[in-house]
Amino acid sequence: MTASLRNKTYRQLFARAEAGGKLTPFNRFMVVVIIAAVALSIIGTEPTIVRSHRNAFIALEMFFGVVFAVEYAGRVWSVAESDGDGSALGKRLRFIVSPMAIIDLVVVVASLSPFFFSDAAILRLVRLLRLAALAKFGRFSRALQELARAIAERRYELFVTMALAGMLLLFGATALYWAEREVQPEAFGSIPRSLWWSIITLTTVGYGDVSPITPIGKFLASLVALGGIGLVAMPTGIMAAAFSEAMQRHREAAAEEAAANPI
Repeated sequence: MTASLRNKTYRQLFARAEAGGKLTPFNRFMVVVIIAAVALSIIGTEPTIVRSHRNAFIALEMFFGVVFAVEYAGRVWSVAESDGDGSALGKRLRFIVSPMAIIDLVVVVASLSPFFFSDAAILRLVRLLRLAALAKFGRFSRALQELARAIAERRYELFVTMALAGMLLLFGATALYWAEREVQPEAFGSIPRSLWWSIITLTTVGYGDVSPITPIGKFLASLVALGGIGLVAMPTGIMAAAFSEAMQRHREAAAEEAAANPI
């Protein structure tokens, strides 16, 4: 009876997905819990909210900590049902030192951190790692694999755009150093200093804290800004095409699977 319960627990916690690519019920529950815990961590950084609802925040953190602790204990206990050679103790020890288990343990500690640290909001955001770990399950995993494959196929085009961006970045910094170094030595007194302006201009952010004031400097800055618009659009188009191709392949694979296994 104990072995049967342990096997069922293992299938809920470690099974990659149910039939049809869906998460197991417990993993779906954990996704909701992780998102709620991360949201609580974010809201908890606002002092005006925490001061008026401190007891509620502590209670929720305790609840999340208990849930994550129970999940961790369940994984350590049920991992003995995993395939492979070795004793139950050996399998548990291998699991405890695995990256997945270390993430689980950190999440448990992070959830209980309010009782040990006065300001651990950043530590508690490590829960996002658990969400990323669950993302490998089910249909979402296959979609990510298709997207990664599509991006890998476009890696040369992306490399070319990055190389062009680097060349334009250096050109902009050098040009503004040549045109503005005498009138604005603090901002453009060297090429490394000019790189800050070149980066924010090339990325079309334009904070406005540094800008050319000479006619030739403004002209060169205009060329860099226009070039930046084109270079930002290029990788965006490449990524959009890659994503579209990935989704098309995913839909075709799903259609072929449905045709091969009619209900």
